[in-house]
Amino acid sequence: MPVLLLPVGAVEPHGPHAPLGTDTIISSAICARAASELAGDAPLRVLVLPAIAYGVTRYGAAFPGAVTVGEGALETMVGEICGSLRAQGFTHVVIVNSHFEPGHVAALRRAASETGAALLDLTRRVNAQQLTDEFRSGAAHAGRYETSLVLATQPELVDVEAMRALPAVVVDMPAAIAEGKTDFQAMGMDRAYCGAPAESSAAEGEATLGTLSGMLVHLVRELVRS
Repeated sequence: MPVLLLPVGAVEPHGPHAPLGTDTIISSAICARAASELAGDAPLRVLVLPAIAYGVTRYGAAFPGAVTVGEGALETMVGEICGSLRAQGFTHVVIVNSHFEPGHVAALRRAASETGAALLDLTRRVNAQQLTDEFRSGAAHAGRYETSLVLATQPELVDVEAMRALPAVVVDMPAAIAEGKTDFQAMGMDRAYCGAPAESSAAEGEATLGTLSGMLVHLVRELVRS
């Protein structure tokens, strides 16, 4: 039984130390790890689709490197991809997202609902509670959580010297968004990061990747049982 995983990310600034494609790197790594873990689950066959690397990215628009698409464009693209796959007989598609701007997440939820695809939604409380303290605090943009994941997967893309020199920036992004703040600078992220990137490590990233892939493995198994 084929299950297709669709990684989704964004192109946006992640501080002076991490790559613009951080979110896509993380989503792709989650998919690759889960597919490897499920390789022995016969007759299940899990394949990873090419990633969608662009998303709704308005909060970082004041910084170079932010490339955004509109909510409608993202919803249409993801919906048409999932619909095309379903028309070819692939009834099990899972969208795997690591970019959490509200408009982006909402567009993915609508696309999943309209096409019958599943969505690994890390903003849901049941998933967020399994992740790190920093992630749960809301200070998880280019901080310890995300930077550790990139160190565990593509360490050559992290400027470690710059990372180690960065002070912690405490920002509760969901609370700031609820207050009506709509850009990084208004949230106090004047270098396009929050959290504690200097505390990042490949070991933490590897542990977090294991947790994330475990969530996806569980979702895939539940999907094929339904």
